[in-house]
Amino acid sequence: MEDHEIVRLYFMRSEQAIAESQAKYGAYVGAVARNILKTREDAEECVNDTWFHAWNAMPPHKPAVLSSFFGKITRNLAFDRYKMLHREKRGGYEVDLVLDELSEIVSGQDDPEHKVMAEELSREIGRFLKKLPQEKRYMFILRYWYAMDISEIASRFRTSRDNVSVILSRIRKQLKAYLTERGYDI
Repeated sequence: MEDHEIVRLYFMRSEQAIAESQAKYGAYVGAVARNILKTREDAEECVNDTWFHAWNAMPPHKPAVLSSFFGKITRNLAFDRYKMLHREKRGGYEVDLVLDELSEIVSGQDDPEHKVMAEELSREIGRFLKKLPQEKRYMFILRYWYAMDISEIASRFRTSRDNVSVILSRIRKQLKAYLTERGYDI
């Protein structure tokens, strides 16, 4: 089923929308959730929550790219669930490492004033990423959007863990310099 047809089902409040979403994007959002949460049970619950949140968002929201819409919902839900599950302990999971790596670039402030700045910052990061060679851009996205393990990235690109770590470290430094040049206090 085409994306616009699935969106139409959501707008019609047809429960078939969830079934079609699961059929077309279930594996994708499941992978996003599993990369962050690392357990099948937590990932499945996150996927179910994704469909619930999509149901509540459409209407009024009409996503242009359904896969990105579902992916973003899943990612946010998975990170929220991860934080809740690990509130009292820091366990050495990949998400902790990803967040630690990115903490040197951005802060986690959530008030309304910072949300506007975060949207602008997001656009700047997008501009920066578009300037990177495709392989480096994909490595960055796999690591910091999908919270993929460095070993998995290395395997996917047929290179060493050390090489991926060095590339990501250099990209973070470049990103920090790029953002600082544009007036972000990082």
